[in-house]
Amino acid sequence: MIKTLTLSTTIVALGASFAFAETPAPAREGGFGLGRAALPEEVAAWDIDIRPDGLGLPVGSGDVYTGEELYIDNCAACHGDFGEAVGRWPVLAGGRGTLDGEDPHKTIGSYWPYLSTVWDYVHRAMPYGAAQSLSDDEVYAITAYLMYLNDMVDDDFVLSNENFLEMPMDNQQAFFMDNRAETEYAVFSGEPCMTNCATSVSITARATVLSVTPEAEADTSAAATPAVAEEAAPAAAVVEAAAPAGPDPALVAAGEGLFRQCASCHQIGEGAVNRTGPQLNNTFGAAVGSHDGFRYSPAFQQAGESGMVWNDETLTAFLLDPRGYIQGNRMAFRGLRSEEDAAAMVAYIRAVGGEAK
Repeated sequence: MIKTLTLSTTIVALGASFAFAETPAPAREGGFGLGRAALPEEVAAWDIDIRPDGLGLPVGSGDVYTGEELYIDNCAACHGDFGEAVGRWPVLAGGRGTLDGEDPHKTIGSYWPYLSTVWDYVHRAMPYGAAQSLSDDEVYAITAYLMYLNDMVDDDFVLSNENFLEMPMDNQQAFFMDNRAETEYAVFSGEPCMTNCATSVSITARATVLSVTPEAEADTSAAATPAVAEEAAPAAAVVEAAAPAGPDPALVAAGEGLFRQCASCHQIGEGAVNRTGPQLNNTFGAAVGSHDGFRYSPAFQQAGESGMVWNDETLTAFLLDPRGYIQGNRMAFRGLRSEEDAAAMVAYIRAVGGEAK
């Protein structure tokens, strides 16, 4: 009871003091009697954005190798060793040539228009759970490594405030200022046209991926009799018997899924080219570090000169522990989790073009 009376008395007293206050709170000109002008140091703490023209970019530099180590420690747990992403986290590398396809991959290399956006986001929001804990030089280094993952620079590249604006982005020309107020508003805000309408409407496409729409319904009628199936069975058996033996399709399929974590750096199959890593056609059975046109690390060169050849044993050991098996190489991949995964990966590589000719 005493506490209740004391609280009530306090509320009444406060109400009276507000009601009879004669001196208003200090106000800025044009203000509402609230707040004050921000101090210069308070503005500086918030003013950390980087513009595409370089305004706000701090002095500093960072190289690809340093960025690789920082990326592995701070970023790979979410974004994958090579920017391929883990789970539902964003993919950071690859995607070139996919934006006009049915499955576009919007990454730093394929979609982002300005490098300043990369620097700004890493600086402002990363690493996850410890935002703004990276130094300016560390942000430069991570940005340089992300450029390397997207085949924008070589492995000895150093990014700095001095060369920052010289770095072109592939998709920059596809972005432009929003001009819909001038070009579209008048068209879509006028009276709708109600003349010369089409006499009929036909469906020309279905689904986002057009190839998933069946051309015709499957025949489930009684016309498909067991006798017909029995007649076709011997021919199918002949075809199956004549087919040459090859890798286990299930193993190849598993390897294809595993290869997605490699695809941001390596290509294989028709039209494959060297990227951050060498293309992998004609690899199985060839000497280590023997693809033309790719600059291998000294560790790979020495392994090849010593006579090492890629086979089931060497590829499996390398895929399980890339850094440990060929020490000193530059491949950042941590390795597959099991010998079963390694076997699937080797089967896939051999099945899609990896056999040396």
